[in-house]
Amino acid sequence: MADLHTGVQTIPGIGPQRAKALEKLGISTLGDLIAYFPRRYDDRREKKTIRDLVPGEYACVSAMIASTPTVAHIRKGMDLVKIRAVDDTGVLDLTFFNQTWLKDHLQVGQTYVFYGKAEGNLLRRSMASPVVEKEGQEEQTGRIVPVYPLTAGVSQLILRRSVRQGLDQCAAILPDVLPDEVRLAHNLCRIGYAYENIHFPQSDEALSLARRRLAFEELFLFTIGLKRLKARREVVRTTPCEAVDMTPFYDALPFSLTAAQRRCGEEAMADMRSGTAMNRLCQGDVGSGKTMVAALCVYFAAKNGLQAALMAPTEILAQQHYAGLAPLLENLGIRCALLTGSTAAKTKKSISAQLSAGEIDFVIGTHALITGSVEYRNLGLVVTDEQHRFGVAQRTALAQKGRHPHILVMSATPIPRTLALILYGDLDVSIIDELPPGRKPVDTFAVPGSYHQRIYQFIRKLVAEGRQAYIVCSMVEENDELPDERKAVTEYAKHLQEGIFPDLKVSYVHGKMKSKEKDAVMTAFARGEADILVSTTVIEVGVDVPNAAVMVVENAERFGLSQLHQLRGRVGRGQHQSYCILISDNQNEETRARLKVMTKTTDGFKIAEEDLRLRGPGDFFGQRQHGLPGLKVADIGCDTALLQEAKEAAEALLEKDPELKQYPATAARMEELFRQNADAMN
Repeated sequence: MADLHTGVQTIPGIGPQRAKALEKLGISTLGDLIAYFPRRYDDRREKKTIRDLVPGEYACVSAMIASTPTVAHIRKGMDLVKIRAVDDTGVLDLTFFNQTWLKDHLQVGQTYVFYGKAEGNLLRRSMASPVVEKEGQEEQTGRIVPVYPLTAGVSQLILRRSVRQGLDQCAAILPDVLPDEVRLAHNLCRIGYAYENIHFPQSDEALSLARRRLAFEELFLFTIGLKRLKARREVVRTTPCEAVDMTPFYDALPFSLTAAQRRCGEEAMADMRSGTAMNRLCQGDVGSGKTMVAALCVYFAAKNGLQAALMAPTEILAQQHYAGLAPLLENLGIRCALLTGSTAAKTKKSISAQLSAGEIDFVIGTHALITGSVEYRNLGLVVTDEQHRFGVAQRTALAQKGRHPHILVMSATPIPRTLALILYGDLDVSIIDELPPGRKPVDTFAVPGSYHQRIYQFIRKLVAEGRQAYIVCSMVEENDELPDERKAVTEYAKHLQEGIFPDLKVSYVHGKMKSKEKDAVMTAFARGEADILVSTTVIEVGVDVPNAAVMVVENAERFGLSQLHQLRGRVGRGQHQSYCILISDNQNEETRARLKVMTKTTDGFKIAEEDLRLRGPGDFFGQRQHGLPGLKVADIGCDTALLQEAKEAAEALLEKDPELKQYPATAARMEELFRQNADAMN
């Protein structure tokens, strides 16, 4: 009796050689084989007449062989079989390459079904190397046919036949990991039906039911996995903070917080009052006001007698945070300090002494905050800015300076909420999903390279009005090899300075520069000492330059939408109308559609969702860093409603039975998934 762990060589026609090829596709057992899902489907149900064939379109046609097949030897290793077929409406010329056996196989007067791409004109139709089957014995036509990703040595037909036999052997022993109560409550089909119809759908409806069932199951297990990851996270007990009257803080602000900012602040304060250490991600679009949420938390912590630290990835950002927050908080009686690598040794010593004596309530800085010599009296809140620029190690190192401080991570990378929950499995997520009133949207245009002269004239006009401009170079050559970043940027900057804007000041910055050099260039630009800054994407997370009013991105098709959105966020920070110009000569339809998204919306979350839909989660995550099982059927970008449904079902089940003792099949599958992904999780 076969089981899911039986090797694929038990299937007739799969010998050692073919088994080796299948292994490249990750298929070594019957279980792997039937869980190797099609990537798409060809609808071959409808048969057309020869007259109705549309050149350039794939179609099925039923026709009779009208003449004896002929074989022509074109050159060494290339034989051509030519056949003429007819029906009541016309003639179809068929050509087959290197399939000489068809000459004896296809009989004059017999009717066959052909499936392929129609070519030719109104008078004469043709097909090259179509699928061919005897009418009445169809296996690859007359139905919805699965199309699988392949490797050398494995054809679609071999894979389909193997999957068919695998399903026949395993249908009776497929374990259903979804409890019956969940399956019935969510109108999901049985597992056997789902597997049969994901591979060999009887109809569009059957395929839809199968896909929904399998996607739900993945997301259901996914949620249970997440919950278990969170449960593994050490729950640290801390002294609960007391409630604080926040009125003085709100009154001190020169503006009102948005409802979203208040909500995020409330969620963080509730964490700090709970008696458990906060671990929260505050995520918001560029300019949504995350820093004010951090300030609110700092005020709350200080009023509870705790010190707070904010760590930024660069000195400039640390200085900007200090310039923005210190005046506000010091007016409220909170003592602030700035500590970076370039702080004078004497000042550093003084700040360290004040921190350990508890004479400073809030310190803003860079990695300098976690150097060995810096000690804190009572560090109770750690805020890190731009999560993706920090390793978890730095966050942890700063947290270790206190006794289980509360942690607030701020990120300006908009990620759809569902993805944020996955990417940051160890954090609770707050989302600021509205912008403060009065921010002018950045006008965005996607144009071809022929617009360069017009763009340069436009930059000149804005600079004459006192504005500044960014120009971003892409870092990938045509052959996908990384060029010398220094060379690309310096040469382009030189070209602009000498050939286009000899009367303006053009500066440049790239990732190969030392941090101090980068900081010096950016600071000078922020002070208005340069008109145009040529850069790689190092400015994606960067300095606030309210006077910069235009962002030009060369070869925009080479960037992800979310990255383009981050770059656009560098402008539009002052009171001037700002512009983003995306230059691309790429004619690919999908590329043009992506860039069009940028011109239509400035909502980072919508853009992130579109990016995810167009590129898939693989690119979004970079390497698999979350350590959870990959999804084969579910699409997080498109199945958000199903994810919500599966999430609620999983949470309800865990509430009833946290250890899944009553659900052995679910528990066994979870163990298996976690075992398979153990390395990624550690």
